[in-house]
Amino acid sequence: MSLWPAALALGAAGGVVFLPQLLEAARRPADGRARISAPGQFVELSDGTVHYRWHGPGRGPVVVCVHGLSTPSFVWDAVARRLASMGFRVLTYDLWGRGYSDNPERPHDRALFLRQLDELLATQGIERDFTLFGYSMGGSIATAYAAENAPRMRRLVLVASASLGHVETRFAHFCRTRPVIGDWAMTVAGGFLLRRLLRRQIRTHPDLVPIIRRQMAETRRRGFARAVLSSMRHMLAEDLADEHARVAAAGLPVLALWGDRDPVIPLSSVGRLARIDRDARQVTVAGGDHLLPLARAEAVVTAFLEEAGVG
Repeated sequence: MSLWPAALALGAAGGVVFLPQLLEAARRPADGRARISAPGQFVELSDGTVHYRWHGPGRGPVVVCVHGLSTPSFVWDAVARRLASMGFRVLTYDLWGRGYSDNPERPHDRALFLRQLDELLATQGIERDFTLFGYSMGGSIATAYAAENAPRMRRLVLVASASLGHVETRFAHFCRTRPVIGDWAMTVAGGFLLRRLLRRQIRTHPDLVPIIRRQMAETRRRGFARAVLSSMRHMLAEDLADEHARVAAAGLPVLALWGDRDPVIPLSSVGRLARIDRDARQVTVAGGDHLLPLARAEAVVTAFLEEAGVG
């Protein structure tokens, strides 16, 4: 009896098992040559090296921006440019596993992200009187941070925040809830599916083609799938109603912006936040989808300036 069929089957099975490792090895790392052309600067924190960038004048009111699950800090560029032109000092940075920052091999949970933000602020000499912006999952991080540091802050601005819930695709739910096989599926297919989604966004936002292509390139970064999946299982899985209540009790001013056509963040979040924090100012952007910082930067900045009493 020939052993070739069994050998071929065994080889195919081995190829399937090790496919994630092969794909990861072919993806680009975020360090070394990739960092040479990076805008901004780098700083060493306790969990690794972080990429950050200051926008605007050397002095002025400080705004710190936290991006979301899959798009690095460049998601804030349009907002940062507008604020910088008005005299604000805007700090953007890449979360762990995104952009040019390191990707520590540990759970991407609340503790990891809050430690990153706290240590980064310390290295930049930002102790108090700053405004914290959070977008999507960054809204969850910003809310958790504000719950612990409200006395240090001037206000909290949430843009399409995931802190009170989000809509999960079937693929994302499968990967998040199934250890091992979920990791395999995310590493093999996660980037492809996200790129397919981004191609659809090009059709609805043709003016954003360059930045959407940058988002697509991010999916080919080594460790990107692991960072996203770990965040889905930890930080993004949290409901932060209690933290919102603590922010409200501390009297910290809150501005929340939502898109009425956002397929990711349900509009039920508007009602939930209103019940938790009656003083929070909420703005629903007509026709806005999940890309508010990119596609509706002017609306985001205008709402913030009105809330801050500027202009």
